[in-house]
Amino acid sequence: MNNPRWQGIFPAITTKFHEDESIDAEGTARHIDFQIRNGIHGLVTCGSLGEASTLTLEEKLEVAKIAIDASAGRIPVLANVSETSTREALRYIAGANKIGVDGFMVMPSVIYVADAREAMLNVRAMAEAAQKPIMVYNNPVAYRVDLMVQQFEELADCEWVVAIKESTDDIRRITDLRNALGDRYQLFLGVDDLAYEGLALGCDGLLAGVGCAFPRETVALYELMKAGNFNEALKLYQWMTPMLHLDVSTKLVQNLKLIDKLVGVGTEHMRRPRLPLIGEERAYVEGIVKKALETRPTKYQSIA
Repeated sequence: MNNPRWQGIFPAITTKFHEDESIDAEGTARHIDFQIRNGIHGLVTCGSLGEASTLTLEEKLEVAKIAIDASAGRIPVLANVSETSTREALRYIAGANKIGVDGFMVMPSVIYVADAREAMLNVRAMAEAAQKPIMVYNNPVAYRVDLMVQQFEELADCEWVVAIKESTDDIRRITDLRNALGDRYQLFLGVDDLAYEGLALGCDGLLAGVGCAFPRETVALYELMKAGNFNEALKLYQWMTPMLHLDVSTKLVQNLKLIDKLVGVGTEHMRRPRLPLIGEERAYVEGIVKKALETRPTKYQSIA
């Protein structure tokens, strides 16, 4: 297999909806094109931020096809696999392969708290079905399943597993993975407000949330860190951090869709039971974004 060596900024894109909760294909495609024109290196469809839990399997395939068409081969498109059974995951993977996704981001287990043996066998089953490069999304904070260093050592013989999205919230895990496995896996940091720290420790890229609204600034952070310009990168990161905190929340969808709206790159429409923020919660996010826009570094500003 030709390892693609994914690196850079891979936004976990938001899924755009109309007011009636139907998928907004045009709005989704437009937002993807905006991000690509501002330098992102890849994207992932229908993750947690993409409201996967509210979409049917067929709708997830629809969003993946929208992304493939909008990207037009400019960047790799990864489809997130977060089905509640291996059986459904394999059905989704078969459908995504038919429409031509470039790879997959897979959840070891959702809803059911699998043990290490179950989670690893699930990953292997999905990898074998996919026969395409796979990024494993490790997020024990949200999903209570933790594939630790020793599990990734065991999975190292699976050629299709090429990358890890590490979201343990424990930045020490990055160094532990590197020490144990070298460059066997590309490592992506999946916690927005640990982006600087992750890149400083040698992560290959970021699975960004706020980057959906501020792609060029997020790409600039990555490029500055890779160039060793840590002081300039730190200034940019400090400007972004109040917004990055909004990604680490049970209301990350509401927060980031409000950011999209305030920046002018999307709407707040989402699927219930989620509802747009109101009252103090809304005013808090608006205040953070207002300050960010007033102090936005023009040198790295995203273009419309």
